[in-house]
Amino acid sequence: MMHTGRHNLITDVPGLLVGNASDAQLKSGVTVLTGKRPFVAAVDVRGGAPGTRETDLLAPGKLVEAVDALVLSGGSAFGLDAASGVADALRAAGRGFRAGPAVVPIVPAAILFDLANGGAKDWAENPYRALGQAAFNSAGEVFAIGSEGAGTGAMTQELMGGLGSASIVTEAGFTVGALVAVNAFGSVRAPGDRTFLSGPFEIGEEFGGLGASAARIDPESPRFTKPGPDGGQTNTTIAIVATDAALDKAAAQRVAEIAHDGLARSILPSHTPFDGDLVFAVATGERQLGGAPFEIRMALEQAAALCLARAVARGVYAARPAPGNLLPCWCELPA
Repeated sequence: MMHTGRHNLITDVPGLLVGNASDAQLKSGVTVLTGKRPFVAAVDVRGGAPGTRETDLLAPGKLVEAVDALVLSGGSAFGLDAASGVADALRAAGRGFRAGPAVVPIVPAAILFDLANGGAKDWAENPYRALGQAAFNSAGEVFAIGSEGAGTGAMTQELMGGLGSASIVTEAGFTVGALVAVNAFGSVRAPGDRTFLSGPFEIGEEFGGLGASAARIDPESPRFTKPGPDGGQTNTTIAIVATDAALDKAAAQRVAEIAHDGLARSILPSHTPFDGDLVFAVATGERQLGGAPFEIRMALEQAAALCLARAVARGVYAARPAPGNLLPCWCELPA
């Protein structure tokens, strides 16, 4: 039977570290995933409005086989500069892809749109480079979720979003983890209910122990608007799933593709034209697949999807009220 890892965080995958940096006035922040050594990474984009850096390099057949860090950031296009701060910190540590005398850190990144969430956006200098470096410098095995890092000012259709994480240890002994900044156009709960769409996949009481909702979900219901310009074009859910299995980039990309099922199970609607929904997949290579690689890979793919669905609910469940929020948090809903 599958169970969570020690912390129920993506860092239960050995060797991975996560750091957050937030600015309460900005209502935004940055989350960085790095490792004790470079790791295989891949990506799959399903949303209609993505914002990314260095993701083409992750395709199978491209030159670089491993990366040094991944960045999830608020700030829309401005947030891509967070990766520059992370690259500066990695370069100072002598880490990166070696090309002759040069050392070039490889730091793919993805951003979400939180520029219309009520925070102070009138900066004179882009703040995300410094936030990226601060997040990298704070990276550790234990980190906070909810209104933290890239989830600081995130919103869903009717509730504040947040940064979520979860882990699973499979029957074969592999660890799978997920990390997600939930800033979705859609809703994460059943209509008029406190229960999460991810309810059937909850382990223990990790997001309230309320179980699956009995409410019928109307297929015509996703006619939502959201605070912000143009009736809610202010979205994107960005995520990372990770495993300790030894996967190449092609196999990791397949994990990223299947992990999107976790977004579809936990957010209604997902992958809209107004979202830039994206999932990175990471493989640290600590454990070989063994004698039944296809069956093990299939189990890893499905575990990644279930883990991501749980992480979405955990991020919203852990969000906490803050001055200037445009939406309530889950904890403020009537019992």
